[in-house]
Amino acid sequence: MSENGPARHGFGVVGAGVIGTVHAEAIGLVPGARLAAVTDADPGRAKALAATWDCAAEPDLAALLARDDVDVVSVCVPSGLHAEVGVRAAAAGKHLVVEKPVEVTLEAADRLIAAARANGVLLTVISQHRFDAGLDELRRLLDGGALGALLLGEASTKWYRTQGYYDSAAWRGTWKLDGGSLMNQGIHYLDLLLWAMGPAAEVTAISATQAHQVEVEDTTLALVKFASGAVGTVLSSTAAYPGFDQRLEITGTNGTVIVENGAITRRALATDRGTAAPPAPAPARTAAAHPGGIDPSSHAAQIADLLAAIGGGREPAVTADSARATLQVICAVYESARAGRPVTVPPPGGERAR
Repeated sequence: MSENGPARHGFGVVGAGVIGTVHAEAIGLVPGARLAAVTDADPGRAKALAATWDCAAEPDLAALLARDDVDVVSVCVPSGLHAEVGVRAAAAGKHLVVEKPVEVTLEAADRLIAAARANGVLLTVISQHRFDAGLDELRRLLDGGALGALLLGEASTKWYRTQGYYDSAAWRGTWKLDGGSLMNQGIHYLDLLLWAMGPAAEVTAISATQAHQVEVEDTTLALVKFASGAVGTVLSSTAAYPGFDQRLEITGTNGTVIVENGAITRRALATDRGTAAPPAPAPARTAAAHPGGIDPSSHAAQIADLLAAIGGGREPAVTADSARATLQVICAVYESARAGRPVTVPPPGGERAR
């Protein structure tokens, strides 16, 4: 904190598409943050976003990284380019907000994480739903032991994307730059499942491409054995017309909590003595049917946490190691689906739960 209030942090957004626009909105919601510049492979798109937010449109990444008023970079390019952009930003001394997933391969993720550490910059990967109100309450219940010993976890993302969505850009629906429904859409609630249940030890999965002309899967089902001995399921699809609420169910020896779109819609706990929380109202914006439906407020909360971490000399609540652990499970799920057998998930290292 300065004498006049929070320290000001200038942001540069790399990638002015759908998710770059969400990041711009989120930055605008965070006290102490301002959008200084944007860049995109399409100059016209960068100029349009810059005009909306009254900031500079830079012709390329090098020009954005050269700006003294940019000390945090939001990486909003296709997933398979996260390391390429992030490594350059880290080398320029910029802190990093990377859209999920951290990358599409563990090798690329490791390069990015190593670059951030080598250059002394902080890196957080968007897992914005950890900051939703219902997840804050679930974390409190888990930490307080209200659910007892955890037994079963279920994560479901039944969303819908048209063929036009995949056809809108050459990178969409490719293994090299995007990944399938689990890597792109289901990752959100898979992350929450691991955040609640702890590390996965083994997965058994099937996947299929059912409703789209793409090289990746549009539907995945997985059984999970957790290191704790608990079990779980993961369902992810972009073929479920017209798109439904994301859902997380956590069951322990003392009860169950159900979260839908970031709000607790049902809790049945032994400690509730027969009472239950009333259903929460549906969110005003969801991405169940269209990627542009993302509410920026949870992104803003995660960005605010990164700025607090910078100011406080601590790690962000969502660490790079945590994002890597989620990617590791996704890679194991895809391997299991290809091989038709269970796949062991190596123990993750260093992740921190929020």
